Amino acid sequence: MSEDRSSSSNDQQKSWFERLTQAFNDEPQSRGDIINLLDAAVKSDIIDQDAFTIVEGALEVSEVQARDITIPPSQMVVIRSEDDPKTSLRKIIDSSHSRFPVVGEDSDKILGVLLAKDLLPLLFKEEDITNEDILSRLRPANFIPESKRLNVLLNEFRTMRHHMAIVLDEYGSVSGLVTIEDVLEQIVGEIEDETDKHENAHIQPSNVEGTYTVSALCSIEDFNDFFKVEFDEEEFDTIGGILAHQFGHVPLRGEELVFNNFLFRILTSDSRRIKSIQVAYVETSTQD
Repeated sequence: MSEDRSSSSNDQQKSWFERLTQAFNDEPQSRGDIINLLDAAVKSDIIDQDAFTIVEGALEVSEVQARDITIPPSQMVVIRSEDDPKTSLRKIIDSSHSRFPVVGEDSDKILGVLLAKDLLPLLFKEEDITNEDILSRLRPANFIPESKRLNVLLNEFRTMRHHMAIVLDEYGSVSGLVTIEDVLEQIVGEIEDETDKHENAHIQPSNVEGTYTVSALCSIEDFNDFFKVEFDEEEFDTIGGILAHQFGHVPLRGEELVFNNFLFRILTSDSRRIKSIQVAYVETSTQD
């Protein structure tokens, strides 16, 4: 009996590999054909769902542009050249980031990028730290257009050893930034490390007063607890799931929706899912 099962399993695996070989031999080839083949492999228990997701993400990354995953200015933690050093250092410590765009008096002008590790020698300086000390350690910023494909950007990150890029719109204005981690998350999914905050990690105040940046993965329970509302927890698990249902499609960056006295604005999304949302409470009035 066990031999029959082993034989059946081998035949199934052989069949799948034959189909894989055929798929690469046949003309024309398409990404859809490969996805369908991999989906069949998951159903046959030849590869697991995580492997499928990674391969699918790797295939799709060439079709995603920088604008689709750009972190908008409202979410950027920047150092201002006119701020006193204590203010800048406190912002660096509180944010736990490793790289910071530095802006001048014109907040749309990026002077460079400051690496937190470059400030370590200043800790041993006997004199007080000055703005000149900080600005002298700036590194050149890496600027890219919104239209840059993520596969190209990832290759540039690797070859040029950059970890952050400042994204410019068609008029040359800053529309946000992208990090190498953002690109990799398009392939492997959400990445968390020991510096990520877990208490209300999915809900953070944004730089715009009265608004919050909310991860699409935020559970309905956490959203209800934070905003003191009662969104349905039975039909949907996450706030991203509710919004995708309300929009009726995967919304693009900048799309807005007013729902249950909240204004939801899409901050980042890709072809498969919503990633982050800006949330603000709005007053609604009824007319007699």
